[in-house]
Amino acid sequence: MTPQKRLLDLAVLALLAPVLLPLLAGLALWLWRREGRPVFYGSERMHSPDQGFTLWKLRTMRDVAQDQGVTGGDKTARITPAGRRLRATRLDELPQMLNIARGDISFVGPRPPLRLYVERFPVLYARVLRSRPGVTGLASLVYARHEALLLARCATAAETDALYARACVPRKARIDLIYQRHQSPGFDLWLIGVTTARVFGRAKGRRLPRPWRLLQAY
Repeated sequence: MTPQKRLLDLAVLALLAPVLLPLLAGLALWLWRREGRPVFYGSERMHSPDQGFTLWKLRTMRDVAQDQGVTGGDKTARITPAGRRLRATRLDELPQMLNIARGDISFVGPRPPLRLYVERFPVLYARVLRSRPGVTGLASLVYARHEALLLARCATAAETDALYARACVPRKARIDLIYQRHQSPGFDLWLIGVTTARVFGRAKGRRLPRPWRLLQAY
């Protein structure tokens, strides 16, 4: 991560923290009352080809002894009613403010991948992870909804894994590399703005520009 990008992250975090920290505290209390403990969920992700970290979220699923791989139709039944609402607005991502403060991730970048996919596609992720992973990014805005629809059809963990590796990994990587070529503070601020508009636009039921326009803009 460049010093310029790190400075931008800290500046935006300082600006948003007075609003987001009370919101996070309120959501954590609400989730604790609705679903009980644990309130937070930590998952190992990678911010470089050989360095992992714990990515934090508000818990949106019922706990199981063995849980690995991306979320597909095989995990849908585990999503709690409260978790479904948090996922719809992406508010389950709020604890990642801690990850941003620590420098694990940035506000904008490719979504941090699971170790198993980095190890399976080392050459591809060596390129993608030249950019620090982020909470949001071009691929998140352009492809996330389509990815969710694809994976929702999967009935088993093996089917989810195969489809994700075959279809989602290469497509998201192509978009992440487009972001990498055009990365700048202005582009990051624009993507943060689009993400904010999408979250609140979805909450208010407004129609938003089609995802491909994000690619056309850059």
